[in-house]
Amino acid sequence: MTVQDAPEVGTLAVDTRNDRLGVVMGSEGPYVQLRPPGGGIEWDVPPQSLREATTSDELRAKVREVNASRRWTR
Repeated sequence: MTVQDAPEVGTLAVDTRNDRLGVVMGSEGPYVQLRPPGGGIEWDVPPQSLREATTSDELRAKVREVNASRRWTR
């Protein structure tokens, strides 16, 4: 995959180097930039280490967000 073939901005993708899910924010030079779904600091991913997120990946992210919000509201 090249930067030009990267998923569209706003879609979910997985950094295969560490199985980390992120929202595609754009590209900078030879890298695609991802941000955690709940917000946070962007990180750079080489396009060859990127894959589109599956439905399972998306569900996993939503469960993490719900669990995180419950921890902070107690």
